[in-house]
Amino acid sequence: MSGLRFVRMGFGTEAVEYREAWDEQRRVHAARFADDIDDTVLLLEHPPVYTAGRRTADNERPLDGTPVVDVDRGGKITWHGPGQLVGYPIQKLPRPVDVVAHVRRLEEALIRTCAEFGLETTRVEGRSGVWVLGDPVEQRLGGLSLDLDPRMTDEEFDPRMNGPEYAPSNAGQRREDRKVAAIGIRVAKGVTMHGFALNVNPDNVWFDRIIPCGIRDAGVTSLANELGRDITIAEVLPVAEKHLRDVLENADLKPREVERASA
Repeated sequence: MSGLRFVRMGFGTEAVEYREAWDEQRRVHAARFADDIDDTVLLLEHPPVYTAGRRTADNERPLDGTPVVDVDRGGKITWHGPGQLVGYPIQKLPRPVDVVAHVRRLEEALIRTCAEFGLETTRVEGRSGVWVLGDPVEQRLGGLSLDLDPRMTDEEFDPRMNGPEYAPSNAGQRREDRKVAAIGIRVAKGVTMHGFALNVNPDNVWFDRIIPCGIRDAGVTSLANELGRDITIAEVLPVAEKHLRDVLENADLKPREVERASA
């Protein structure tokens, strides 16, 4: 197998239902495992849907009983929908698999994508995905210290029940850290599944019904929000493909290092 192929499954009025895309992932995964196809990236948009990874807690789900699709990827709960570019890279990795390295490669491709549109993003230690960093606490709106932030001191505090002041979609107005791209993957038989969701121009209010990725002290944003202009999936798609190809095809894939027990 050589090269990397992209499959544009559907966008806009042809957005792909989540379960249909999940079935296609499994089909492509089996073909890649059998070496019948090259590494493949499925690119698409979903109709609105909440999906919960294996580590999702009950108190992070929608309070109003909105249906959630439980999936076999890592991570916690998130939302997919219009205005969000979703990518499922299905790639064979050397064993023992280095999952963290795969996540870092996806982050790198998305960081480069955002940079091409003039948005500086970064990683946050201990948190996967691509982030826009907020201001230092003392420079944020209101100048509150973390000691006065109920999200940090009150275990019972729930931002979903406290209006727009603490809504994840308003993190930019509060000048807090906010995630522009989420990543959640699974590796089965040495082949990756699931992947990333890059917020291009979605209605981020959808995130306010949940605790996105289980993170209570940060929020979400989009390219459109940060750039202050309209931007479309059609604009971002070829740029994302270019950087995914560059990063994934040129990666020096190595198995995860395994420490040997001393005799």
